[in-house]
Amino acid sequence: MFDKLPVSSKTEKILTKSLDEQITVEEANHLMNIHGSDLYHLLATADYVRHELVGDNVTFINNCNINFTNICTVRCGFCAFGKDADDPDAYVLSDEEILAKAEGAVADGAREFTLMGGVHPDADIEYYEHLLTLLKDNYPKVSIHGFSPTMVRDACLASGISVAEGFERLKDAGLDTLPGTAAEILTDRSREIICPEKVSVVEWVDIVKTSHEVGIPGSSTIMYGHVETFEERVEHIDVIRNLQEETHGFTEFIPMTFMHEYSPIFLEGQSNLGATGTQDLKLYAVSRLMLRDLIPNLQVSWVKMGFRFAQVVLTAGANDLGGTLGGDELSEASGAPDGVNASIETLSRMVEDLGRNPIERNSIYSEFYPID
Repeated sequence: MFDKLPVSSKTEKILTKSLDEQITVEEANHLMNIHGSDLYHLLATADYVRHELVGDNVTFINNCNINFTNICTVRCGFCAFGKDADDPDAYVLSDEEILAKAEGAVADGAREFTLMGGVHPDADIEYYEHLLTLLKDNYPKVSIHGFSPTMVRDACLASGISVAEGFERLKDAGLDTLPGTAAEILTDRSREIICPEKVSVVEWVDIVKTSHEVGIPGSSTIMYGHVETFEERVEHIDVIRNLQEETHGFTEFIPMTFMHEYSPIFLEGQSNLGATGTQDLKLYAVSRLMLRDLIPNLQVSWVKMGFRFAQVVLTAGANDLGGTLGGDELSEASGAPDGVNASIETLSRMVEDLGRNPIERNSIYSEFYPID
């Protein structure tokens, strides 16, 4: 019956090509704008390509977010988490508080600490080294996924060293992988509106390229559904694709739909109402067809979409559910629909209901632990 659904000749031609090779920017832009039964063909094709490239396992990691401060000098228009230093709700976690969070996570089986926070004005490389050493000395077997390109750049400036030296020192102190944060949308037009104080596109690419050259792999992300155009979404994916072709340092690609409700840019009336569900599905499917096995792991952010729709998106080319998270305060401040904590059992149920296999993984997708 599905084969009898009509499809436009251009869409059919692009999707047929995508079975064997990456689609171009022009072809991706076409798919971002399709409607009707063309959409069903796109989703089915992306899901087929996913199956052919990575099989029917859906992975996730048992992890814990440790947001060591919410004080931030880079006040992005989309963020409801950051605070000024004199805000009554501002905080910096003590060593004892950080270790308490880590201890609870490890007791629950965490394999990764996601070490993040605001861009604190006094944070230098020495401070970040201290945080890494604190956790590694106490939990040497737990990987650390930490900081952002903006945080690393500013810390290196504060310490008077190069970004390359900064990454070398962070790696020696225990940093295992770099989050894809600070990418947001990799076009300077949109960045000037939503995050003008963050690194530029060129700076972001240079910093992430340096981390890969030093031997710190990491995530790649896109945050969409605010002020960017469909074409800019595709442009962003192409920037990621080109960098991956050069360094092969990305472990995953994570589309993150913009949660607008409490964001400053929405409250000021400058943004859209976020992406629609159809736009979410298109972005995942197009990402799979643009990246294919260049970045084989396409992650669904259940904390951004909620459990039910995240499960649906797993049928649009995705193969990973991120992590259990254990307290993503950044997303919580933006209004995460289903909270910011998930159990292994919850994620497994979502996967098994699709007839696929839930698999726990490590940070770099090199070790896998089947769910009993």
